[in-house]
Amino acid sequence: MVRTSSEKLTKSQRRLLETIHEFMTRNGFPPSTRELAASLEIKAPSVHEQLKKLESKGFIRRSPYKARSIEILKTEYLSGSSDGSITTSIPVLGEIAAGIPIFAEENHQGTITIDEELSSGGRHFALHVRGDSMVNCGINDGDFVVIRQQPVAEPGEIIAALIGDEATVKRLKIINEKVFLIPENKKYRPIDVTYREDFRIIGKVITWVKPQDL
Repeated sequence: MVRTSSEKLTKSQRRLLETIHEFMTRNGFPPSTRELAASLEIKAPSVHEQLKKLESKGFIRRSPYKARSIEILKTEYLSGSSDGSITTSIPVLGEIAAGIPIFAEENHQGTITIDEELSSGGRHFALHVRGDSMVNCGINDGDFVVIRQQPVAEPGEIIAALIGDEATVKRLKIINEKVFLIPENKKYRPIDVTYREDFRIIGKVITWVKPQDL
């Protein structure tokens, strides 16, 4: 990847980005401008100016008129990212198999970092897994599933779906023209959703992340 001059960070911008990242890793939510100013021992207007520059260079994203809305988009210049890999942050929007994930910024529960290659093409988000119905494919209770938002999927793919007012992660299968959601744990039975009007696909699971790997 060839980096243009607009992508380069000054020393102060890199320090600010690392401070944001450290705060989010420690607390699970973005810092306020006042907290950044106190941590860096600089004035709030200086933080505002540097945040604008980070945003213009594509390293962060913020929501206007909303506190604690910083989202890190690039982490290749952060300490610990010197292996040359390019990563990006995606929002955690809630839990799966424990209610409906709400796709709104005010419901973000922090962010996780994944390889940028995985997040190309479409909108991506993560959900926190609750339950053991997919353990045989490696998705365990407490993991984060990374989802590409899309309304359709191919048979055999692992998907996030809504059934009524509950969200679940299962493998999509079509057997004798019937549609099933298949668990990866023999304790659970397949779910026939062929004629269910309350079934819809939220998206395709493209990977999952263990909490200890974050």
